Amino acid sequence: MTRILIVDDVPLFRAGMTSALADAGFDVVGEAEDAEGAVAAAEELQPDLVLLDVLMPGLSGLDVVEKITAVATDSNVVLLTGSESEEDMLQALKGGARGYLVKDMPFPQLVDSIQAVAGGGAALSPQMAGKLFDVCRQLLRHQELLQARKPTLTGREIEVISLVAAGKTSREIGDELYISENTVKNHIRNILDKLGLHSRNEAVLYAIRENLISL
Repeated sequence: MTRILIVDDVPLFRAGMTSALADAGFDVVGEAEDAEGAVAAAEELQPDLVLLDVLMPGLSGLDVVEKITAVATDSNVVLLTGSESEEDMLQALKGGARGYLVKDMPFPQLVDSIQAVAGGGAALSPQMAGKLFDVCRQLLRHQELLQARKPTLTGREIEVISLVAAGKTSREIGDELYISENTVKNHIRNILDKLGLHSRNEAVLYAIRENLISL
């Protein structure tokens, strides 16, 4: 039987939720009325799942998600809230929450969500899942734009930076590539300008990080 801690600042809501969850076969082991009380209760009771409101007096539920997961390492935190804020959802997930549910969802759907989290899964209300999907899509598009704007080095510039990484001087690089020392210096200057860097060492580190060269 899943052991649940309910955290909400409205006594009537806590009482109704406790009764409904008990009727659905869950074991409500405790209640808390604020975020600080939630941390203390979670540490003492070690519930399987914490149903945590966002909007409460003092600290919000979002402020203590990490604290709860730190003191009750086996507890899953699920935000049950009236807030449909995208930022609140992202902060909750970043803090370690396994679910973000809105209070106007049908009770049978809440039960299914709790069971999903208790079984090792995660749960989002449909409207919040849509917002998370939109965020992920925006991040992917942003990543594609960054990739498209990433400066590229020519084959000769990669040869030059590879020899710089090997510790060779501009004269030694010129001798090896059959070009003048000044041409080598021009290549290095172009590399730094392209990458917005200030030193050979920075250019070498960039080339290694981007798998353009290997040591």
